[in-house]
Amino acid sequence: MENLRKPDGNSLEILYIDDAVAVIYKPSGLLSVPARNGSGRCAQNTVEQIMRKTGRFSSGHRPAAVHRLDRDTSGVMMFALTRNMQRRIMDSWNDIVTERLYRAVCENPRGDRRLSPEGTIKSPLAYNDWHIAYVPKPDDRNRRNAVSAVTHYRILASGAELTLFELNLETGRKNQIRAHLSSEGYPVCGDRNYRAHTDPFGRLALHARVLEFVHPVTKKTFRFEVPEPENWIERVRRSSGRRQGV
Repeated sequence: MENLRKPDGNSLEILYIDDAVAVIYKPSGLLSVPARNGSGRCAQNTVEQIMRKTGRFSSGHRPAAVHRLDRDTSGVMMFALTRNMQRRIMDSWNDIVTERLYRAVCENPRGDRRLSPEGTIKSPLAYNDWHIAYVPKPDDRNRRNAVSAVTHYRILASGAELTLFELNLETGRKNQIRAHLSSEGYPVCGDRNYRAHTDPFGRLALHARVLEFVHPVTKKTFRFEVPEPENWIERVRRSSGRRQGV
């Protein structure tokens, strides 16, 4: 089953729901799950409210996270609807999920350094005291605790100022895309944590475009795709210098 949608960019939308899973579009600025103190609006609570209004909610039938998107990342994500299904999906995540594609608009490196048109970033990630990922240097004391992380990338369009990337995750570490791209000199636009200098879209320019998975119950393959905002590619194309078409 394939689903290509263009939801309202500011509102959460349920793309698919059954007794086992819910697939949603999460807008930028919305937490995936409740904050540590339990306060504030989040995608999980919003899905629960929708389930209550439609008569789908019960004590044993409620949304539970199987993966997360950062607060300022938009795009497609999935919830399990029972605790048993949550464990089942998380225990077999790499077998169930067959494709995860992201799009990101990044600032270009300030020097002559450039990534090739496509390739793989395999730098391990460490985490600081604020749980923000980074690629440690050889003499970093946290390097011995770093975890493996693999990001496959393809450059879709580039100019003198900005580059549009498509990214495929082999591992799913927290902040993986943001840390990997920044370590190569390409901070995601609007990303203050990774020292981006520009914010052309008034938000983090990172979007989870595609989620494809084998349904844990029916074994059918589902593919959901929500395009990133149209002004992203327009802004990259307007930047001066060399260009590559999508």
